[in-house]
Amino acid sequence: MSVVQSVDNVALLPAYLAAGTAVLVLLADLLVGRAGATVAVAGTGVVATGVGAVVVGAAGTRRTFCVGADCSWVFDGRAALVAGVFALLTLGVLGLSGPLLRGGPTPVGEYCFLLACSMTGGVVLGAAGDLITLIVALETLTLPLYVLVGLRRGSLASAEAAVTFFVVSVVATTVTLLGAALLYAATGGLHLGRLGGLLADAPDVPLVPAAVALVVLGLAFKVAAVPFHAWAPATYDGAPLPVAAYLSTASKLGGVVALLAVVQRALPAEVTGPVLALLAVLTMTVGNLVALRQRRTVRLLAWSSVAQAGYILAPLGVLASTTGRGDDVRAGAYAAAVAYAVFFVVVELAAFAALVALRPAGADGGAVADLRGVARRRPWAGAAFALALVGLAGLPPGLAGLFAKVTVVRAVLDGGAGWLALVVALNAVIGLAYYLRLAATLYADPIRVPAGPAGEPAAAGLPARTGQPTAPVGVAPGVTPGRVAWPVSVALAVATALAVVIGFAPQLVLDLATR
Repeated sequence: MSVVQSVDNVALLPAYLAAGTAVLVLLADLLVGRAGATVAVAGTGVVATGVGAVVVGAAGTRRTFCVGADCSWVFDGRAALVAGVFALLTLGVLGLSGPLLRGGPTPVGEYCFLLACSMTGGVVLGAAGDLITLIVALETLTLPLYVLVGLRRGSLASAEAAVTFFVVSVVATTVTLLGAALLYAATGGLHLGRLGGLLADAPDVPLVPAAVALVVLGLAFKVAAVPFHAWAPATYDGAPLPVAAYLSTASKLGGVVALLAVVQRALPAEVTGPVLALLAVLTMTVGNLVALRQRRTVRLLAWSSVAQAGYILAPLGVLASTTGRGDDVRAGAYAAAVAYAVFFVVVELAAFAALVALRPAGADGGAVADLRGVARRRPWAGAAFALALVGLAGLPPGLAGLFAKVTVVRAVLDGGAGWLALVVALNAVIGLAYYLRLAATLYADPIRVPAGPAGEPAAAGLPARTGQPTAPVGVAPGVTPGRVAWPVSVALAVATALAVVIGFAPQLVLDLATR
């Protein structure tokens, strides 16, 4: 067997474009020094990456860095879908970051460079064919986020969030690497396709159960699955809103893709299935129950994101029971998890885009009460937010969320786990409470508070003077909410349009995930 690895540069084109975008952003920032030019270069590179991924993926499966039948890079239709979604999310977050970058303390060049580096990790992650490439790609996706989370200078919450995210992520990576090392010690292989056969031939090796558990649990940190979720709410709430949007979508998608890769191609289903089923039940139940008590908007969305991770993991929890039911049942479980992940990140991006549009430039997500009646002042942004919340809840007209949950339940029932389908259905009902409550808050009558002589709210417990002006909570008297920056408006419009398109044609995403 030849040990010379072949290199297919066409297969590597999406990774070249993503990494080249990061380099060009630094050069543009150094040579031009204008924020608009730097962001334009970043946006152009992101679009080129997405287009390149679609073109290469449409040509069929391409492999490179191969030794015999084992390849470290496999770019197929699913890898193209993952790369395209990462490019879309990065472009959306760039648009949402417009107010944050315009004249603020955030360094534009470094910000765009870190986003491009993170996108590069996501593109590589979808095509990773061995454990080392997969873990390195996942860390390339995650490492820039440590810095991005702490970019709210002078904010103690932002600094705490960055440190929490860093420490937890390093521990998760260490656990995953230890599991990979034990797998290599037990089997002598690291390629995902080869590991499956090696583990099947050596089921009695004592190291194997421990190695599998460590890899799955390490990746569960990245997905924010319960009980490895505690970092997510504080990190999301402390990060700038556009970064929180990226964490809730791209970072979670990366963890899901990595977990899918090792579960589908490498690790034994009879070991991973029960573990993932337990994680799914805990994640969706704890996420939904805690979300019911949240009073801050980003924390509510963060706990909602935890619960949604449980729905994504649910189809993978039936892998052990699909043995003997045919390959179609197992392929349906994988496709349901991928499709739900894509549905979720698109609708979640629309929700965060609407929140950025409804909040003052540079502000955090604020409290849920701050959004009371906001849809009356900004009807289009409020309607987009309500549509995204309805989609996450799984109700029409947001058919994407409904179709995604039906797809998950169908995959679970096909796998013979009726009890898990019942848990999914019950948690979907629980989720309705906080999603609809937040949507109703957007259209509720604003609470009026009396204003003092200098335009300040009157002291608590004191009646307003006769003829005294009043103002909604969160809005100073006589102040009209400012206009939404055009990059945010464009990002919100595109994200909402995609959510609507997917809502009316959800089968397209499921078909792509099945390839």
